[in-house]
Amino acid sequence: MTHTRNPNSPWGAPLDPLAEDVAAVLKSMGGSAHQSVVVDCVAAMKRQRGEQVAQDLAARVVEVFEKYRDLFFRPFGEGSMRWALQPGLA
Repeated sequence: MTHTRNPNSPWGAPLDPLAEDVAAVLKSMGGSAHQSVVVDCVAAMKRQRGEQVAQDLAARVVEVFEKYRDLFFRPFGEGSMRWALQPGLA
C-alpha cells in the first residue's frame, strides 16, 4: 500500500497517515493524552472518513509512537501510558 503525503500536513516531512492522525489527535488535545484516548479518537476519525478500523489499531498506534520518537514522547517516563508531541509541535 502506498501513502501520499497530506499537502495540508503541519508535520513537515512525509508521514505514515496513521502518524498524521495520531499527531492531529494529540494536537487537538493540547499536546498530550493517554494512549487509549488517542486510539479511541483515531478510530473515530477513521469511521468519520468512512474507513475501516483494523482490529490491531491499538498495536499499530503504539508502533507509530515508537517509530516517530522525533514527534512523540512519554512526558511521564517510559512506564507511562501518556504520550505527547515533542515540544514546539503542540
